[in-house]
Amino acid sequence: KCLLKMVKGNIIVPEEILNFCCNGLQGSTSPPRAQEPGEREEAQGAMASPSPARNPTEVQMSQLVLPCHTNHRNELSTGQLLKWIDTAACLSAERHAGCPCVTASMDDIYFEHTISVGQVVNIKAKVNRAFNSSMEVGIQVSYEDLCSGKHCSICKAYATFVAQGPSGSKVRLEPLTPQTEEEKIEYSIAAERRRMRLVHKDTLKDLLTHSPPDTELETRDGSGAVPAEKTRVESVELVLPPHANHQGNTFGGQIMAWMENVATIAASRLCHAHPTLRAIEMFHFRGPSQVGDRLVLKAIVNNAFKNSMEVGVSAEAYGQEMSISRRHINSAFMTFEVLDQQGRPRTLPMVAPEPGDGERRYREASARKKIRLDRKYVVSCKQTEVPLSVPWDQSNKVYLSYNNVSALKTLIAKANWTLAREKEKVRMYTLEEDKFLSFRIEMSVCITASRAFSLLSNLRRRHEWDSHYVSAELVQKVDDDDMIYHVVSRMLRHESKPQDFVILASRRKPCSRGDPYVVAFRSVTLPTHPARAEFTRGETLCSGFCIWPESEEMSKVAYYNQATPGYLNYVTTNVAGLSSDICATFEACEKFLLKNKEDLISRLQD
Repeated sequence: KCLLKMVKGNIIVPEEILNFCCNGLQGSTSPPRAQEPGEREEAQGAMASPSPARNPTEVQMSQLVLPCHTNHRNELSTGQLLKWIDTAACLSAERHAGCPCVTASMDDIYFEHTISVGQVVNIKAKVNRAFNSSMEVGIQVSYEDLCSGKHCSICKAYATFVAQGPSGSKVRLEPLTPQTEEEKIEYSIAAERRRMRLVHKDTLKDLLTHSPPDTELETRDGSGAVPAEKTRVESVELVLPPHANHQGNTFGGQIMAWMENVATIAASRLCHAHPTLRAIEMFHFRGPSQVGDRLVLKAIVNNAFKNSMEVGVSAEAYGQEMSISRRHINSAFMTFEVLDQQGRPRTLPMVAPEPGDGERRYREASARKKIRLDRKYVVSCKQTEVPLSVPWDQSNKVYLSYNNVSALKTLIAKANWTLAREKEKVRMYTLEEDKFLSFRIEMSVCITASRAFSLLSNLRRRHEWDSHYVSAELVQKVDDDDMIYHVVSRMLRHESKPQDFVILASRRKPCSRGDPYVVAFRSVTLPTHPARAEFTRGETLCSGFCIWPESEEMSKVAYYNQATPGYLNYVTTNVAGLSSDICATFEACEKFLLKNKEDLISRLQD
C-alpha cells in the first residue's frame, strides 16, 4: 500500500524501491514521493502551533526492533543497540562541533531490561558539556510497547567524542550554554565525571596495591572449576565499506558490536547456556581503524562470581594478512548473567585462572567488581537513596568525592529557590522538594573568589567565624582537593551533649571560565573515629560553599545546606524569622573574610 501511494503520479526506478524495502522500516531515508494536493497547506498549518524550545544538539532516534536485530531469544541484540547508541551520540556531537567527530570513550552502561521483537527503541542524545576539543554526550535509552503503550527505561550512558579537522587534527570547540535546570545540572556534573574518567586507572591500581597479594579461590558447592583457557575466543573481521562511518574509519558502534559478540561466546563456553549482558565497563578507543583492516577480537572469562561473570575483550587491527605488528584499538570488560526459567540469576561454575597473566586478570576482575558496585550505588543512585554517612575507604575515595561535589552542584542548579528572608546584604532562600528542605544564604563580599575559596575550604579555621564549631581536626588528607575532618560542635540548649561529625570536604577550582569555586561537605564513617558516648553523632547529607567572581575584587559567596532531620528545627526557626542566628553567622563570615584579606595585604606590604 505504501508503494502504491508513492508511485501515484510518479515513476520509481527499481533501485529506489529496493532501498525503500530494505531501509524504510529502520528509520533510514525514504525515496522522494509526490506531494499530495493540499499537503503543503496542511503541513504549514500544523507547524504554526508553537513548540517548546529544544536543545540544538538534541538528537532523537526511534527504531522498530525487527527479527534481523535479535538474538536466539527474539530479544534485541546488545551489539545492535550499541550501534544505535553510538550513531545517535555521534550525530549529536557533530551538531555542536559542526565537523566530524570520533568516539573516544563510553562510560559504564547498566542494562535494566531486555527489548523484544516488535517493540520500539527510543534514543535521545544531547551534548552535556564541551571542553577544549572533547565533549560529553548524554544518552537516554527506553523502549516502547506499541500494543500496550508501555514505556520503560533501558539504560543511561555517557560518551566522550573528539572533534576532528580535515587532516585529523583536533578542533577547538565552542562552549555550550545550558538553558534548562536539567541541562545546568548535567553541565555542572560533567566536569566531575571527566575528572573521574581520568583517574580510573589509578583507582584500580591503588585498590590492587592495598589488596592481599594472594587471593584464595572461592569454594562453591556442586561445581568444579572450569579452566579459563576453555573460554578463550579469537575471531577476525575484515572491515568492509558498510562497516565504515562517513569519515572512512571503522564505525565505533560496529567495533563495540563485534566485541559484544565474542564476549557472549566466551561467557557461553563457561556456563553452556545463553548468557544475558548486564553491564559494560568503560569502552576506551585508543586509535582508529580503516576499511581494509583486519580486526582481531579476543575474549576470555576473567572471573566468575556466584551469579555473574566478567569477560575481558579486546580489539586489535592490522593492515595486511602477513603483518606482524598489531594496533590496539579497544578493550572492555563485560558482566554477564545466566537466567533461569523464572528470570532469576543462576549459580555459575568457578573459573580456574591460568598462572601469570590469568591470575592477574582474576584479581583485577574482583577489584573491578568492587569499583562497579561503588560507581553504581554511590555515583549513579539518586540523592534520596544515598545513606547519610557512607563508609570511607581508599578504594571508593574517587566515587565518594564525585558524589559529594555532584550532589552540591545539583542543589546549586535547582531553579525553584524562593527568597525567604533578607537582612541588609544577606539573602536567605529556601527550596522545598520531596522529603527535603534546603536553604541557601548568600551575599557579596569585597574579596577575590580565589582567596575566599582558600579561607572557606579550611575547616580548621571555621570556628573563627562560626560559633557552632568548637574544633575541626584534620583526620586524613586524601589529596590536595579532598580532606576528612572530625568536627565537634557546641551543645545547644535542648541537647544533653555536644554533637560531632566526620566530614569529607571536597574542593574544586573552576574547570572553565564562568564556573564557580566549590567546597562540598558530606558525612562519612571511619573505623578510626566511631561514635563515642560523650558525643551525639551528627550527619550532613549535602552542604557547602559556592563562590562566583563578580569582579576583580568582588565575589558572591553562597552557602547551601540540605537540612537533615536533626538540623531541621534550627533551619525552620530561622526561616520563619523566630531567630536570626544563620544570618548573624554569615555576617560573621563576611567579617572573617575581610579581616583575613587585610592581613594578607599587610603581610605582602611588609
